[in-house]
Amino acid sequence: MDRNSEILPATEPRQMPDAFKIFTGSPWVILSRNFTEHCVHGWDNLPRKLLMYFANTAYSMESYFQTVICNSSKFRNTTVNGDLRYFVWDDPPGLEPLVLDESHFDDMVNSSAAFARRFMDDSPVLKKIDKEILNRSSAVCASLSRRRGMDVDSCSKWGDVNVLRPARAGEQLRRFISKISQTRGCS
Repeated sequence: MDRNSEILPATEPRQMPDAFKIFTGSPWVILSRNFTEHCVHGWDNLPRKLLMYFANTAYSMESYFQTVICNSSKFRNTTVNGDLRYFVWDDPPGLEPLVLDESHFDDMVNSSAAFARRFMDDSPVLKKIDKEILNRSSAVCASLSRRRGMDVDSCSKWGDVNVLRPARAGEQLRRFISKISQTRGCS
């Protein structure tokens, strides 16, 4: 190809494959070690074929792992089809979810989601989550800091991951995870 030639987008529709079925889902996934090893070292060629197929596809992260796992007899029934994130979209949806604030707190807690996005740095809703859901307060952090010989400011940066005493929402999360783990498989 000539350096001065223009690269134009493909105008022909892409032919759908017949060797595998395409699946889509959230780009936010949790993958087991066995499955990732299958993708890298698997004896069948499907992960590599799909890598080539999705190489020039928009939103490939929303299809690659889902398609590999749901087309693999070994891993097909190990999936949990559930998004553990809480987010709010504008109407009509844009490219990014809305920034969450205190007005979203009750809906967020009642959603049973383990994660949420997007937040502004130092948002009051994050402090409310620390206090009311994670039972983390600055007093607890300050007490631990003094015992460990740290300055109080170090808590505000990282906190202590061992100081988590989930409240009501922790039990909700446990029930939610239990419920979605019973609905396995690709459909």
